[in-house]
Amino acid sequence: MAKDKIAYVCSNCGQESAKWIGKCPSCGQWNTFKEIRVTDTRQQAASAAASVGHQLRKSKTLTLRDISAKDDPRIDLHDNELNRVLGGGLVPGSIVLLGGEPGIGKSTLSLQTMLHLTDRRVLYVSGEESAHQLKMRAERIPHEESDNFLILCENSLEAIFEHIRDVQPEVVIIDSIQTISTEDVESSAGSISQVRECASSLLRFAKTSGVPVILIGHITKEGTLAGPKILEHIVDTVVQFEGDQHYMYRILRSIKNRFGSTSELGIYEMQQSGLRQVANPSELLLTEDHDGLSGVAISSAIEGVRPFLVETQALVSSAAYGTPQRSATGFDQRRLNMLLAVLEKRVGFKLMQKDVFLNIAGGLRVTDMAMDLSVIAAVLSSNVDTPIEEGWCMAGEVGLSGEVRPVARIEQRISEAEKLGFQHIIIPRYNLSGLNQKKFHIDLVPVRKVEEALRALFG
Repeated sequence: MAKDKIAYVCSNCGQESAKWIGKCPSCGQWNTFKEIRVTDTRQQAASAAASVGHQLRKSKTLTLRDISAKDDPRIDLHDNELNRVLGGGLVPGSIVLLGGEPGIGKSTLSLQTMLHLTDRRVLYVSGEESAHQLKMRAERIPHEESDNFLILCENSLEAIFEHIRDVQPEVVIIDSIQTISTEDVESSAGSISQVRECASSLLRFAKTSGVPVILIGHITKEGTLAGPKILEHIVDTVVQFEGDQHYMYRILRSIKNRFGSTSELGIYEMQQSGLRQVANPSELLLTEDHDGLSGVAISSAIEGVRPFLVETQALVSSAAYGTPQRSATGFDQRRLNMLLAVLEKRVGFKLMQKDVFLNIAGGLRVTDMAMDLSVIAAVLSSNVDTPIEEGWCMAGEVGLSGEVRPVARIEQRISEAEKLGFQHIIIPRYNLSGLNQKKFHIDLVPVRKVEEALRALFG
């Protein structure tokens, strides 16, 4: 009997080594090498070499002129939010990785989407749940009964490929990749070698057959996708499903996308009957009544191509301990510290001995630079305990010298504020150039410095 070979693989980048190393020479991370056991059989190596040689003989070189530039028609998933995040739909032959916290709704999203895809044969492979559990979940989701939706509860990759050959599906769902194992690697399911080999085999299947594959993946306690980093490299699209379980909103964002933009955002609302698409997130992210409350400012933000209004909440109080606290939820902590320094240095408000807490309402995490102006306005409103008048919103990036820098897509931001009934919007003065002000029925307040914006808000 052939002896097993011991190898060490970096869990961060997939670098292999014959012995254990403290620091990975490829990615520079410490203590990331894990021991794996690989069966060294000559028969498997010979069959693999023969398969590779057969594929090499089948393939041929092409000139750039001979390759068609026309895109294949995308598969409509009948879900506007998911279609937008994927770049317009599911590309045939692509492989998509969907990750998220436990219980966030990954399986519900994939099951709900595939139940509505009645015009294509779908194979849903579950390695975590039984068929009875999937039936109970499907009964809570309103859908039409169809014979094209097939369920397979299996953990062996070889058995899955046998069922795929028999069924001939048009879309394959793997829930989840950490529960699938192959006989070629002698280690437990979910290990680095198993995840890497199973994902590579599914990638070859997707590219050669043209059948799209959706992989559901676990994440670690740090929030990154579990398994080797090569798992994210080999897939075409990495989609993150995130959100606080105490909130009813779920955010779907693309981290990597070879077929579209990575700045798109999808918003869902978790209900008893499944996930509901949120067509107008501005109405959900704004509280109904904040008149008379200090520390609240409304910003017109954009994620991807979608504008929406976000409520920024701030609380400034005297420091109870020696070191003042700085806390931000849904906003970059370092950027908050920078904006507080601008307020103290350029505007003259002393916040050095005060605690500052910032929160983006609704559990949303926003990275738009146009939020700077609303953060400063909310902090100052809480500091002087003076509410901002109702009907005001703003959009602008703040520089280190206290100037208000221009932002992109200003017309979309203004239109969204006007649609929701706001009467005044503060914008950077530079954005007025080339802007047709006559088509807007909202009062535009251009500012060049932070002091001008604060003077317009508080007099």
